[in-house]
Amino acid sequence: MRKSIFLLCLGMFAGAAAQTWKTEDQYIQRFAALAVSQMEKYRIPASITLAQGLLETGGGQSRLAIEGNNHFGIKCKEDWTGKTMRHTDDAPNECFRVYDDPHQSFEDHSIFLTTRKYYANLFLLDPKDFKAWAFGLKKAGYATNPRYAYILLDKIQKYNLQEFDNVSSSEVFAVLQRKYPDLQQDPIFMARNEQSKKTRETVAPKTVIVPYQQVSYAQQQKKVEELRKQTKGDILNSILVKNHPNGGLKYFVSPDDLDLELIAKKFDISTDKLRKINELDGNMVLKNRIIFLEPKNSEGNVETYVVEGGDNMHLIAQKFAIKMEKLYARNHMPDGSQPKPGELLYLRGRKPRN
Repeated sequence: MRKSIFLLCLGMFAGAAAQTWKTEDQYIQRFAALAVSQMEKYRIPASITLAQGLLETGGGQSRLAIEGNNHFGIKCKEDWTGKTMRHTDDAPNECFRVYDDPHQSFEDHSIFLTTRKYYANLFLLDPKDFKAWAFGLKKAGYATNPRYAYILLDKIQKYNLQEFDNVSSSEVFAVLQRKYPDLQQDPIFMARNEQSKKTRETVAPKTVIVPYQQVSYAQQQKKVEELRKQTKGDILNSILVKNHPNGGLKYFVSPDDLDLELIAKKFDISTDKLRKINELDGNMVLKNRIIFLEPKNSEGNVETYVVEGGDNMHLIAQKFAIKMEKLYARNHMPDGSQPKPGELLYLRGRKPRN
């Protein structure tokens, strides 16, 4: 892992108004919500994820973070098939992973910890015990610096990052506003906050809660699979036909890669109609994608949406049940163009012209 910290004077909080916060404060503002969402998904303390990100990137300013969206210094390893870049770290010209956006880096970091046997004992710890996690990471060989655990703890205590270990995704923006009151003047942050509120108000897919147990992650996942079979799939990523939060439309969430013809047959709808409703060119449906069984709407159920990493116009149109042609028109965008992460899209009304 990385030994040095790059401290370059470049801002990373996209779209933000003029700020006087330090670089590391800006990093926390930008990525705390992502760290909390990873904690909810993988049971890795958000404080640990944030502290590691702060340390590895120098507050988001390292070359790996800026050029490769790599926030945790994860090297290529033998199983990596994605994009790469060369960077001198423990040795000259080493191979590091490159991601399309920071979200992929945070996700890969979580997967890296949960799927390697060296870190299995971490998941026997209380997910709120950040001190045990810090020393556990060092013991497992995550970093070569003998003071690695103490450095993480210093970051956590300096910025009171343990606050984020005790909040949910629905609460993280309120915590950030309390820590940084001037964020209320930041239009991008406030739009993300409003976006989060609307998400909390929607109807969540039916799930089965698996209580935390003192077992390894692999054993925990095995328990999830057992429950999935018992409940006929009523767990995350299951088949769902229900009311969509936007307008009561019925939709289907694909649990695996499927052919549109199979979905059409299941619900007695023509393949051509499904393809037209969902604005698809072919018949392949990717895993966990929403397929509408009824025509989408001309506007969204919220005023605006801040584009996240990995988004494209089709995904956003499906997320909010809005027709793509309407989404393009409301934002004065040419057909086929794509938004950038951090961009503010209008789902109702029209985006003001510059």
